[in-house]
Amino acid sequence: MNEQTCAACDYPLDDVRILVYIGGKPVEVCCEECATKLRQAEQSAKAAQRPEVS
Repeated sequence: MNEQTCAACDYPLDDVRILVYIGGKPVEVCCEECATKLRQAEQSAKAAQRPEVS
């Protein structure tokens, strides 16, 4: 059997999962804390890609 794990912390996923969309794609995480971490990481990555305005 293929065990699925949380995209943020690699904890094994059980029946209670949270679906988060990162980059427009669905990602499953184990808890709201991990969902928040992924959302924050996505926002940080987007901010780092923006060119600086002089």
